[in-house]
Amino acid sequence: MFSRLSNSAARSATLQSRNYATLRDIETRLKSIKNIEKITNTMKIVASTRLGKADRAKTTARVYIANDREVYSHAETAPVEAEQKSNLLIVMSSDKGLCGSIHSQIAKAARLRTAELQGQTVDIVAIGDKVKAQLNRTHSSNLVLAFNGIGKETPTFSDAALISDEILKLGKEYTNVEVFYNKFATSVSFEPTKASVYDAKSIEESPALSQYELDQDAKVPETLAEYSLANAIYAGLADGYAAEISARRNAMDNASKNAGDMISKYSILYNRTRQAVITNELVDIITGASSLD
Repeated sequence: MFSRLSNSAARSATLQSRNYATLRDIETRLKSIKNIEKITNTMKIVASTRLGKADRAKTTARVYIANDREVYSHAETAPVEAEQKSNLLIVMSSDKGLCGSIHSQIAKAARLRTAELQGQTVDIVAIGDKVKAQLNRTHSSNLVLAFNGIGKETPTFSDAALISDEILKLGKEYTNVEVFYNKFATSVSFEPTKASVYDAKSIEESPALSQYELDQDAKVPETLAEYSLANAIYAGLADGYAAEISARRNAMDNASKNAGDMISKYSILYNRTRQAVITNELVDIITGASSLD
């Protein structure tokens, strides 16, 4: 009799110990998920706050680039055909993550364009650590320049001008310059976009450029080309920043919702396990009391 009681008590103690261990594991995991939810909610609020400023910068930059393109449209500017084509791809993202596929999509667009230009000289300028890391894995030989510190604050034209100056310091003449950036489409979507930038020779040979009253200076086309490059970079940075902030807000919103769902499931599991522990304790008490009778 005592043997049966001792065996029953041993099994009960083992089960009780297992339930307590499971309960502690669930409690620890539940606490971790709640902490993650707090972080993602905070990041969502921060992104929502920054989005208004990013949207205003994007709108301003689009006015800049629209006026720039209107001038060259009226001047009937077109790329100059060259036997030996040299291409420069300026690819923009940022240094920060946790914003969905926004960095991988623009890197993919740049890789596809590089494949299309196979057989020609292709140099790549990476703006942002995220796109630099992705392109460095597949096109390290094409990377000639990289910038970081991108995405911390709302982009300005001064930022774009500094980047443009560093690119010009490379001292290379390119027959084709293309800027790749994520264009803000809606609050829940973005579009990897390519924009071309005219070089000084293309501007100089524009058929209708004479309709504008320009100084008779040989450096005017070169100055216009430099300004256009800075404009294109500014537009890309501003649009990309707005797209990134919006994508991060959506990503953190989804993460918070998923964390909330997991908290609900683990709370139910915790309560059921706790109930099982209490039930087992009651069974032990009743069994012990019965054995004394």
